Amino acid sequence: MTNLLHRFRAGTGKLGWNHPSATNVPETITVSSPAFSEGGPIPSRHAGTGVGDNISPPLNWDNIPPGARELVLLVEDPDAPLPRPFVHCVVTNIGTDTSGIEAGALSVPADGPQAPFTIGKASMGKTGYLGPAPIRGHGPHRYIFQLFALDKTVDLARRRVTKRRVLKAISGHVIARGQLTGTYEQA
Repeated sequence: MTNLLHRFRAGTGKLGWNHPSATNVPETITVSSPAFSEGGPIPSRHAGTGVGDNISPPLNWDNIPPGARELVLLVEDPDAPLPRPFVHCVVTNIGTDTSGIEAGALSVPADGPQAPFTIGKASMGKTGYLGPAPIRGHGPHRYIFQLFALDKTVDLARRRVTKRRVLKAISGHVIARGQLTGTYEQA
């Protein structure tokens, strides 16, 4: 079955990055991680349950524009053998005064009034970070960490934070963006 799926991939066309609400926006934000380099392999520690420890990687960013009111993070796999990219994490309400997140910060949903951000639902209805766990033998998968700076705050209840709802809510309000791509493969 893996051979049948080997060539089938969702593709980058349906990434949040390519949604009309985010295109034609300056790519001025620099996103990086001390855990892996641009285009490099993501360590197994950050891979999904059953493959790794499912600990979200640390992320850093800079060049957030002065007019930004909120940051939104979307993590997707365009190489999943599905009609749309697999969503590994959706996060809203990230403060513009932050310069990153620590390892593991997205692995467990942040709850309560002191939560620094809101973690939404990934694919399969799971809340929180879902680390890489591509089909064995399907080849390398890309995991694209997309950060969007908005000129307003997204007002969605946590249970309503999904990729589709977030992209609708940010439409017309993205003022800058940046991305980091990591890879993972199960031979």
